Amino acid sequence: QVQFVESGGGLVQPGGSLRLSCGVSKRTFSISTMGWYRQAPGKQREVVAAFNSSRHKTYADAVKGRLTISTDNGKSTVYLQMNSLQPDETAVYYCYARHSTTVASWGQGIQVIVSS
Repeated sequence: QVQFVESGGGLVQPGGSLRLSCGVSKRTFSISTMGWYRQAPGKQREVVAAFNSSRHKTYADAVKGRLTISTDNGKSTVYLQMNSLQPDETAVYYCYARHSTTVASWGQGIQVIVSS
C-alpha cells in the first residue's frame, strides 16, 4: 500500500540522542494516521508516538518529554527525535501509516541499540 524509506538508527550510549526518519516513497492508499511503534527483544510491539487524523500528537507515557514526533511541511516524512535514551529502549522501531481500521503499512524497521 505504501513504501517507506527509513533511516537514523544505530548504536547510542545511554543518555544519547537519535533522530529517526521515515519517508513515503510510494503511496497507493490514502493515509489517515502515521506514527512509530517499537518492539524490544522478547516483548510485544508497542506504540511510541503517533499523529491522529487531526494531526494531534500522542505519546506513550514512558517517552513523554523525551521523544518527539514531527513531519515535514509536505507531511510526506515522519520523524522521531529521541533524547535521553535508556538501555531498555533498545528495540526495532517501525514507522507505520494507517489506511483504515484494519489496513496499515509498515516500514522494514530500524534497529536502535542503547548501550554503554
